Amino acid sequence: MNEGYKKVFVALDGTEQQDEVLARAIKVAANNGAPLVVGHVIDSTALETAGTYPVDLIAGLEEAFRSSIAPQIEEAEASGAIPSIEIMVRAGRIRETLKEEMLDVVKPELVLCGARGLSSIKYALLGSISTFLLRNTECDILVVK
Repeated sequence: MNEGYKKVFVALDGTEQQDEVLARAIKVAANNGAPLVVGHVIDSTALETAGTYPVDLIAGLEEAFRSSIAPQIEEAEASGAIPSIEIMVRAGRIRETLKEEMLDVVKPELVLCGARGLSSIKYALLGSISTFLLRNTECDILVVK
């Protein structure tokens, strides 16, 4: 009887730590023989504040994200250890979009994310995605440092 995770989700934020977080997610999914869902939210808050933005901006940001992870994804797919890999990219407010449009839909048993290391002032004002996930999801959370 397999007691491992049946579905793994990794939330990537586009920072330099992203490669490490994705590598850990690939390893966990492979070790559990679990499907992997890679999620990325393009933060539209700044775009909303500006009022309008070019229609192709979101598409360009999505393409840049997909290109940034392509080598790791191709290697993981070639290994055959992960049954399936899905990439979800959405634009919106990070917390709401991550929870409502990704996690509530995918229903993973494990979510991996990075520890962004916000300054104490930014943390007090914004909080962190990892803290948000701990408080608002019912599955296990692994914060990669």
